[in-house]
Amino acid sequence: MTLIKSISGIRGTIGGNVGDNLTPVDAVKFASAYGMFLKQAKPNKRLKVCIGRDARISGPMIHNLVVNTLIGLGIDVIDLGLSTTPTVEVAVPLEQADGGIILTASHNPKQWNALKLLNEKGEFLSGADGAIILEIAEKEAFDFVEVDNLGEITENDAYMDIHIDEVLNLPLVDVNVVKQKKFKVVVDGVNSSGGIIIPKVLEQMGVEVVKLYCEPNGHFPHNPEPLKEHLGDICKLVVEEKADFGIVVDPDVDRLAFISNDGEMFGEEYTLVAIADYVLSKTPGNTVSNMSSSRALRDITEKHNGSYQASAVGEVNVVELMKKTNAIIGGEGNGGIIYPEIHYGRDAVVGVALFLTYLANQEKTVAELRASYPQYFMSKNKIELTPQIDVDGVLKTMTEKYANENISTIDGVKIDFPTEWVHLRKSNTEPIIRIYTEAPTQKEADALAKRFVSELKTIAGL
Repeated sequence: MTLIKSISGIRGTIGGNVGDNLTPVDAVKFASAYGMFLKQAKPNKRLKVCIGRDARISGPMIHNLVVNTLIGLGIDVIDLGLSTTPTVEVAVPLEQADGGIILTASHNPKQWNALKLLNEKGEFLSGADGAIILEIAEKEAFDFVEVDNLGEITENDAYMDIHIDEVLNLPLVDVNVVKQKKFKVVVDGVNSSGGIIIPKVLEQMGVEVVKLYCEPNGHFPHNPEPLKEHLGDICKLVVEEKADFGIVVDPDVDRLAFISNDGEMFGEEYTLVAIADYVLSKTPGNTVSNMSSSRALRDITEKHNGSYQASAVGEVNVVELMKKTNAIIGGEGNGGIIYPEIHYGRDAVVGVALFLTYLANQEKTVAELRASYPQYFMSKNKIELTPQIDVDGVLKTMTEKYANENISTIDGVKIDFPTEWVHLRKSNTEPIIRIYTEAPTQKEADALAKRFVSELKTIAGL
């Protein structure tokens, strides 16, 4: 498995050969490169970095390597221990730190881990900054400090609670109205940090919690990507428990999916749509999501007289366009909610609190709420890549083939047909081409996907 270096960070599988996987040597190398990048930006400052991890089995090993590498560079570490991606993002500015590292491979299976790198605002690094770090790593241009100048570790495991407090203090979160509703919710924490933080925020909002896979031991009970085919257990349990709905998060708690009261998927795409509907009803404005996200957000934004724009895929690209357009809310169709009122990062905790407040003010079940939105259906597919395939060449051929359609090449190739669209792009996080389609019915979305998978395979010679 190749080590993947991108604006999403550095990720790979544990074990194997140096340079091909996320081995201890690679973890030290990229932590060193990040530390040197910070030191070069602020040469005469005693630096401080926040570090947290999800509950992956390899977490403690990678965590110790990264923390001690920074110490060796003379950088102080605020060790948040078991944490979530949005929690570390909240911690960095509160600690007035110079950066942050989250050790998580997000939705990837348990053999993966990664270093996600943050700037002093607690936001993901830009592509340009990422390129500088990769260059430092390549040259191995590291300069470690002498013994009297080693960094120091301060442990602080209070940040998940601080994160919850920050969320519950938001003007659009109403704990009292939620408490009156006495909701019952099933939570699938995929045996990672979400199993701690999501039940905690729910209990503080007066919700009865039924826990499923909430033991943070890193043994994921199913594929951790919160897609329908992986979530049979919680869909069944929501119905058995007569719960109001179910909540599923990925291992680092930046993606959020709901299960309706009837045991059906609310739809990851519609997490952002529903929460944006609530936020825009109180604070009208603009929205942003990425090119692979549903048209439904555009429809809801226009309903509230706002303007919608689509960015290239990748949280850093969404955030950049949100800032440019002063978006009130944004995110990604994979269940990633970005609410700038708290911070510019995908955050399932803020998503849960806003959704509960919205639901408490509606006289509707979750299934009825879902039915009230514009109906679009997506099909999400992928083709595994071999090193021999010229992906850019394949996408270029596809662009030429559909030159007469409404095409965007900001990120891969997106072809907008009158009532449906297809988005083809190389993943930042896995060696695959993603094929996303959307249409007015599931049958049409699946048929469009099948057609393009077949066309791509033919062009790639698979």
